[in-house]
Amino acid sequence: MSPFSGLRAPYLARRLCQLYAGLALYGASAALMVCGGLGLEPWGVLHQGLAERTGMSMGVVAIVVGAVVLVLWIPLRQRPGLGTVSNVFVVGLAIDATLAVVPQAHGLPARTGLLAAGIVLNGVATGLYIAARFGPGPRDGLMTGLHRLTGRSVRLVRTAIEVAVVATGFALGGSVGVGTVAYALAIGPLAQLFLRVFAIPGADDGRTVVAEESPEGVILPR
Repeated sequence: MSPFSGLRAPYLARRLCQLYAGLALYGASAALMVCGGLGLEPWGVLHQGLAERTGMSMGVVAIVVGAVVLVLWIPLRQRPGLGTVSNVFVVGLAIDATLAVVPQAHGLPARTGLLAAGIVLNGVATGLYIAARFGPGPRDGLMTGLHRLTGRSVRLVRTAIEVAVVATGFALGGSVGVGTVAYALAIGPLAQLFLRVFAIPGADDGRTVVAEESPEGVILPR
């Protein structure tokens, strides 16, 4: 049975628009942090480091890493959704498209502005695509799968993954700085705020559902 069967067209259209707008904005937000040059979010550090080493664009690296992480779902018995597969491709394409049109910033005010815009936009994007309820992103699914497999808390598993990702990315040449710390402090509260802003009422009863089909604890203050 199709996951779209029985859904009213306007309701489905809103969810799809939120999904793809959120994923595109997520990629754009990551690119703005790159242009700011003050440090990236954890997976961005890894993507940038791998891009430096391989010569591939950062967006292509993000797609490859997302696909590899998705393969790791198989032994964890995670089930991808439309949003999961879309995340692999849309975010990477949006990163490269944004980097192609936004110049590298010079001067602390401009760099700080791009960093702040990237962090806030990332919170908006997270609220949009998770509230659309088409499944978690590959990296979030890895976290929740390991949480279920190990019995460790979501917070501990997420922290362990992101520390490993940042350390690996930094060793490869990725950018770690004040932006990395600012993102870690701000993204949890921002994502929770925008999850409520973009919550979609249930199709049948008008209930507001924030993240019914997403794993519990995907968004946590770092």
